Amino acid sequence: MANQRVNLPVTGMTCANCAANIERSVRKLAGIDDVDVNFASEQLSADIDDEEVDVDDIIGQVEKAGYGVATNNQELAVTGMTCANCAATVERVLNQKVPGVVSASVNFATEKASVDYLPSITSPEEMVAAIERAGYGASPIGGTSAEDAEEAAREAEVREQTRKFLIGVAFTLPLFILSMGRDMGFFGQWAHAAAVNWILLLLATPVQFYTGWDYYVGGFRSLRNKSANMDVLVAMGSSVAYFYSLFVLIFPMLGDHVYFETAAVIITLIKLGKLLEVRAKRKTGGAIRNLLGLQPNSASIFRDGQEVEIPVDQVQIGDVVVVRPGDRIPVDGQIQSGSSSVDESMLTGEPMPVDKAAGDTVTGGTINQNGMLRFEARRVGRDTVLAQIVDLVQKAQGSKAPIQAVADRVAAYFVPAVIGVAVVTFIIWLLLTAAFVPSMIRLVAVLVIACPCALGLATPTAMMAGMGKGAEKGVLFKSSEILETAARVHTLVLDKTGTLTRGEPAVFDVVPVEKAVASADSLLQMAASVETGSEHPIGRAIVAAAHEKSLENFSAEKFKAHGGSGVEAVVDGALITVGRPDWLKGYDIDFSPVEDYIQSLQEKGRTVIAVIRESELLGLISVGDQLKPDSREAVDQLHAMGQRVLMLTGDNTATAQAIARQLGIDNVIAEVRPDEKAARIQELQSPGQPIGMVGDGINDAPALAQADVGFAIGSGTDVAIETAGVILSSGSVTGVPLAVRLSRRTMRTVRQNLFWAFCYNVVLIPVAAGILMPFAWAPAFLQQLHPMLAALAMSLSSISVVTNSLMLYKWKI
Repeated sequence: MANQRVNLPVTGMTCANCAANIERSVRKLAGIDDVDVNFASEQLSADIDDEEVDVDDIIGQVEKAGYGVATNNQELAVTGMTCANCAATVERVLNQKVPGVVSASVNFATEKASVDYLPSITSPEEMVAAIERAGYGASPIGGTSAEDAEEAAREAEVREQTRKFLIGVAFTLPLFILSMGRDMGFFGQWAHAAAVNWILLLLATPVQFYTGWDYYVGGFRSLRNKSANMDVLVAMGSSVAYFYSLFVLIFPMLGDHVYFETAAVIITLIKLGKLLEVRAKRKTGGAIRNLLGLQPNSASIFRDGQEVEIPVDQVQIGDVVVVRPGDRIPVDGQIQSGSSSVDESMLTGEPMPVDKAAGDTVTGGTINQNGMLRFEARRVGRDTVLAQIVDLVQKAQGSKAPIQAVADRVAAYFVPAVIGVAVVTFIIWLLLTAAFVPSMIRLVAVLVIACPCALGLATPTAMMAGMGKGAEKGVLFKSSEILETAARVHTLVLDKTGTLTRGEPAVFDVVPVEKAVASADSLLQMAASVETGSEHPIGRAIVAAAHEKSLENFSAEKFKAHGGSGVEAVVDGALITVGRPDWLKGYDIDFSPVEDYIQSLQEKGRTVIAVIRESELLGLISVGDQLKPDSREAVDQLHAMGQRVLMLTGDNTATAQAIARQLGIDNVIAEVRPDEKAARIQELQSPGQPIGMVGDGINDAPALAQADVGFAIGSGTDVAIETAGVILSSGSVTGVPLAVRLSRRTMRTVRQNLFWAFCYNVVLIPVAAGILMPFAWAPAFLQQLHPMLAALAMSLSSISVVTNSLMLYKWKI
C-alpha cells in the first residue's frame, strides 16, 4: 500500500512514553501502513499511501497529541507580482503544490514570501521552481549579500519599467496630440485622411505590445493559475479599445473613429502609476536598508602584531578590533582598553551617548565618539545584535496582520466581479441607447478604473512603515499581528524588579544612634568592613556605598554569615553584627528607641539593617531597590492614554505598595510566586480586552507568553526577550507607551487606507458604469467618464495609499 516514506523531526518529547503517544495518534489516520517514532533521534518515520493521507495530516495528529514538528523558515524575494491576487496565487502555489511546505505567507507590499517547511521533504530550490512554474520570479533571501542582491534586482526591475514607460511616452504623446488635435479641428482637413489612422496605428502598436506587454503576460499566467488579477483588467480594457480601432481601420464601412490614443494613454498612465507606486513602496522598507547601512564595510584589527584593515564579514570571534573617534563599531564585543562615549541611538532610540570603558560591551553599528577603543570581537556576522534586529524587522514586516484578511477575501473575488460589472454595463447601455461605441467606452472605463492594488497595499505598507518607525525608536514588533493587538491593549501589567526599578539594592539611609558612633560615615564604614566577605546583594550594596564615599574598610576577622539573616565579624577586637532587626531581637537587643523609625522606613519599601557592636545598637542602614528615573514618566503617559496600569511582583505587600505610591499606580498584586504570574494574567484576561505584560526576567517569561502582548525590556534576560512579542531595545519602560501609541497610529493609518481603497472602488466603479448619466447636476466628464481619466484615477489611488503609509515616518512620537 505504501507509496511514500515520510521522515519528520518531532519536538516536545520528554520520554519514551511520548513517542508511544505520538505513534498511537498517527496510526488513527487512514493510509498509514507503518509508523515509528524514535525518542532518541526525535524522528518520526512512516510509510503512507499518498492518495489517502499527506504530510499535513500527520503533522496535525502530532500537534493534536500535544507535540510539535520542527520546521525551517525560508524567505524568498518574489518578482512579477502586480496586485494582491498575484500574492494570493503565489501563496496558494506554495501551500498546495509544494510537498513539505507547512505554511507560506506572501506579502505583496514587501514582495516577499515567508515559508515554514520540512527540510527532509522539500528545499528552497523546489519552492523557487514552483513559483517560476506559476509565472513569477523568486530567489532565496539570506545574509547581507543576499540583501544586496535583492536590492540590485529591485533596481534592475525599476530601470526596466522606467525604460518601458519612457518608450510609451515617446509614442503616446504624439499619438495623443495628433488624435485629440484632429478631433478639435486644430490640424485642418488633412488630419481626417484615411492614411492618418494608419499613422495612429503605427504609434499605438509599440505602446500596446512593448510598454503594455507585461499586462498580457501577467494576465495570462493569472488565468492559467485559475485566478484573475489587475493585469487582466488592464489588458482587457486597453485591448478592447485597440482591437476595436484596428477592426474599424480594416473595415471602414463599420465606422470612422478610432480609439488608439485611448488604449495607449491607458497603458502609459498605468505604467507611470506602477512606477511611482514601486518607488514609494521601496521607501516603506527603508528601515531595513537604513539598518543595513549602519554596519561599516571594513574593520581594523590586530593580527600578527600588526593593524590591518579587512572586510567586516571576515572578522572572527576573538579578533582584537580597533575603533577610532568618529568611526562606527563594526561588530559586537567587549572593550579591552580605552574609554569613550558611544552613540547607541540606533539601538535604543535615545540621543544621549553612553560612557564606555574597559570591561563594557559595545554593539556593532553604534558610533564611537571621542576616544580610541580596543575590544575583543564576541559576536560577528549574523550573530550581532544589529543583524538580529534586521532579521526580526524583516520577518515582522513580511507577516500578515489579521485585519488584512478582509482585504484578501475581497481581492479574491474583486477582478471577476469587475469583469461582470463591465459586461453588464456594456449590455445595459447597448440596450438603452443602441449605440455600440459609447457602450464600449463605458465597458473600458469600468475595467480600467477598478483598482485591486489599493486593497492589497492598504495594510502591508502601513505595517512596514510602522515597524520601521518603531525600529528607529528602539521598539521592535515581532509580527504584524502583535502590532495590531497592541493597539487594542487596555490594561498593562508591569513587573517591578528590573522593569520599574533597577533590580539592584542601594543604600538610602544611614542613621547612627546618638553617641553610639561618631557619624553616619563611621557607621557605614564599620558595616562595610563586616560585609566585605558577604555575597548577599544587600551586603554588596553596603560595600558599594562605602566605596562611593571613599571610605577605607577596617580589618575584619572571623567572618560568619547567618543564612541570609545577617553577618558578623570581629573589628578592632569587638564583635560587629549586621543584620535584620527581627533576627537580632533574638539576641536581646533593645530596638524600642527606634521602632517608629524602622516602621516608617519599611512603609517606604526599604529593607532595614541594624549594626550592633557586642550588644549595643550603633545605628540603622536602609537598603532598597531604586526606581528607574523614567518609570514615573512612563506610568503617567500610560494613564494619560487611558490605560489601566497594574504592578505585579513577588515582593512583600508593604514594599510593593510603597513603590506603587511613588509611581502613581493604584492597583498592586504582590507576593506572587514566579509560577503564579501567568495565572494572574489569565485571571485578568477577558474576550475583546487584550492584556499587555511588561517584564525582563526569567520569572516573567510565562506571564509574557500568557499575555495578549508581552513587552520585554531589552536589557533583560534572553528568555524574556524570546517569549515577548515586543522588544524594547532601549531598556527603558518608556518604550511601552511609545509602542502602544505607535501601534494605534499605525492601525489608524491601516483603517484610513482600507477606507480609501474600498470607498474609491465602491464610488468610482458605478460612476464609470454611468450611474450619474440621468442627473443633470453631474458634470459631463463624470456622466461619461473617459477611460483615460479612469486610468489616471486608478494610478493615483494606489499612490495615495502608499503615500499615506509613508506619513508614519514623519509622525512625531
